[in-house]
Amino acid sequence: MKKYILGCFLISSLFLFESLQAQINHVEPLNWFIGMKNPRVQILVNGADIGTTTPFIQYPGVSIEKVHRADSKNYLFIDLFIQPSARPGTLSIRFKKNGKTIATYPYTLLARKQDPNQFKGFTASDVVYLIMPDRFANGDTSNDVVAGLKESQVNRTRPGGRHGGDIRGIINQLDYIQKMGFTAIWCTPMMENNMAGYSYHGYSITHHYKVDPRYGTMDDYIELSVKAKEKGIKLIFDEVLNHCGSEHWWMKDLPFTNWINKVDSFQLSTHRRTTNQDPYAAEYDKDLMTRGWFDKTMPDLNSENPFMANYLIERSIWYTETLQLGGIRQDTYGYSNKNFLQKWSCRIMEEYPRFSMVGEEWSYNPLIESYWQQGKVNHDGYKSCLNTVMDFPLQQALTEGIREQERPYSSTGFTRMYEALANDFAYANPNQMLIFGDNHDMDRLFTQMKEDVALTKMGITYLVTMRGIPQFLYGTEILATNSKHPNDHGYIRIDFPGGWKADSANGFTGIGLTPAQLDMQSFMKKMLNWRKNHPAITSGATLHFAPFEGLYVYFRYNLQETLMVVMNRNNETAQLNTGRMKEILHNKSIAQPIFSSEKFALSQPISIPAKTAMVFTIQ
Repeated sequence: MKKYILGCFLISSLFLFESLQAQINHVEPLNWFIGMKNPRVQILVNGADIGTTTPFIQYPGVSIEKVHRADSKNYLFIDLFIQPSARPGTLSIRFKKNGKTIATYPYTLLARKQDPNQFKGFTASDVVYLIMPDRFANGDTSNDVVAGLKESQVNRTRPGGRHGGDIRGIINQLDYIQKMGFTAIWCTPMMENNMAGYSYHGYSITHHYKVDPRYGTMDDYIELSVKAKEKGIKLIFDEVLNHCGSEHWWMKDLPFTNWINKVDSFQLSTHRRTTNQDPYAAEYDKDLMTRGWFDKTMPDLNSENPFMANYLIERSIWYTETLQLGGIRQDTYGYSNKNFLQKWSCRIMEEYPRFSMVGEEWSYNPLIESYWQQGKVNHDGYKSCLNTVMDFPLQQALTEGIREQERPYSSTGFTRMYEALANDFAYANPNQMLIFGDNHDMDRLFTQMKEDVALTKMGITYLVTMRGIPQFLYGTEILATNSKHPNDHGYIRIDFPGGWKADSANGFTGIGLTPAQLDMQSFMKKMLNWRKNHPAITSGATLHFAPFEGLYVYFRYNLQETLMVVMNRNNETAQLNTGRMKEILHNKSIAQPIFSSEKFALSQPISIPAKTAMVFTIQ
């Protein structure tokens, strides 16, 4: 009888605990960490009438510093102060009303896995592989269909639909990625995107602390990070500070009326990002640029709200710690309030001094790009802690310059690339710029090169040997193209062949690929792995000579090594006379192509085949 009564009591207690727990819908961040440089964390709590309660905790070394009530009675923001003496464990947050505890929540404090100085970000010694998870590989077919989601079905015939790629697919191909020579992977966002359509791209986040179940789980994401690190591959987290998805869980009940910009008077952003730097910009234009929505399905997050600002900063730190990241790629940089961006970037770098963050500033003007980079002295005194920016000016110069023939006394052909590189004086650290020929938002490199294999190889050689951090979009190594559907994202983000069991061709094994695809894959593999062993490329100096008669020559060098890159855009073999390069070759006599035993005397003209880039070791 006593056992029965005790059992009933335990069941009743469990039922009561669960019913109390049910009043709390969201607590974010999901947990926090002991030993952070900033001892404070602000916890968002969401639940029915939770804002009418008062929270209490009893845990050694941890105290509630302040409680903030929101405009909605269904939110509380709790400031915790965590002393250095605090130990890992689970504290119980009790929510009281009229002297009675009406809800409890177990909140965990974890030990940090490594010293913050050990978070080493990506640098020019890395080569980044950009992956769109839905289109890369389907490693777990059990999550292809997830009931309850607005877009639950997989349909590979729809360019804008879900195709079924997932985290397990990436994990399964880490050996391939490593052997190709990539040392970092940038995966587009894998947080929940519970949108009615086009949910595959990941940039309309509907839950910031939940992995989209069609990709897997948070445990899968952590496993990806761990296994990638074991293979010497850094994981770069793609984040969105500027906006969320219109189906985000908080949109039906915002904590503050100004949590989202222009929620009652919807307006799209003007996308006039130059208002951030323009000394003459009107306040009207500044407001529409930063407070307008990026898209009608992407509400603009108001980072001028201090609670939103804290939320976004803590989210970045939480993922850095949880996934042990090797970097962050920040989407739509410059659309958020720039004072917040300064606070965000500096807070991250304060916590992780050796970390890396790259911002997407889609501008072809180097003055706009350079404004955001750490160390730049700006006209308005603005100081950023963002150490890397995506080099869109060089991308445009590269693809246009290689495509077109050079005309005398013009800025066409290689002169575009020469002049773009000459603008490096604008950057605080040119070697930390992210360089690329394409990405998931623009036509494939092979498409931009009019499906000319020779010109595509030339572009790849340039990216592998130029200053900065090279990034390649998945499939570039097997000549992925969207030429039949230009500017169409669904076709740009093509499925990687072999990522699905039914595929007739397999890019991972080479089965079914054309000779041209296999040749390109072998070429990239050799170039990327060669690059790893040449500090003259990854950290050396650069010297280039003005294009002449369809040839562009530049050198990468240090005290131990001198490398010469010669690009010939002509449709016939050209003769390179190195006489005008005596300032760097005055004590050298031999040029030897990499991957070859052949040697050329610098005193004689060197034949450069048509539409070819050659790399020489100078002796």
